[in-house]
Order: sequence, then C-alpha cells, then structure tokens
Amino acid sequence: MNRLAAYSLLVVLSTLISSFSQILLKKAAQKTYPSKLREYLNPQVITAYCIFFACTLITMYALKVVPLSTAPILESSGHIFIAILSYLFFRERLDRRQLLGVFLVLSGIVIFSVGQGAFSS
Repeated sequence: MNRLAAYSLLVVLSTLISSFSQILLKKAAQKTYPSKLREYLNPQVITAYCIFFACTLITMYALKVVPLSTAPILESSGHIFIAILSYLFFRERLDRRQLLGVFLVLSGIVIFSVGQGAFSS
C-alpha cells in the first residue's frame, strides 16, 4: 500500500469513527435530563465531542499527504456510514430518496477515485 492510499484510508477511518460519535450524540439526545446544563454536560455528549476533536486532529494529520481536492470526497463516506449505523443502532430504515442519496455518494466516490487515480503513485 502506497503512502497516499494509507493516508486516504486514515481519512476514511477518521470519518467512520466520527460517525460513531454522531450515533453517541443521538443516543444522548433521546434521553431526558433534569436541566439544560445536564443535557450538554453529560458523559455521552462530552465523549462524543472528544471523539470529534480527535477525528479532526487525525484528519489534519492525514492532510499532510492527501490532496485537499480528495479529502472532501473521502469524508463524504460519512453519509454512508451514518446510514448504516443508524440502521444498526436505531433500526432506522432508509426510504427511496435516502437510498438514492447513499447510492449517489458511493457512485461519486468511485467515479472520483477511478477518474483521478486517487490511490496510484
């Protein structure tokens, strides 16, 4: 695996981990809290935001190698991860429009990767 592919994989992995933190935030939002302060200062919310911060640092590190034109394409995989994780954790079903959106995101990633030779050299 070449250097660009490894760092690109790091961006995708960071996006996947970030998607898990979004699931954690949604789980926290489904609970009721005695006060607004407790709603935002509880272990789930704090952990989720710490994960977001760590993922941002990981992505910034990976951007030393991954071209800025490629990073948003890789990060768009988060839409696919969220759809899958929402089904797994919340049993949320995707309607036709959402499935079409996931398909378009996936198609865009594939077309960009093939067209740019994103993982070569």
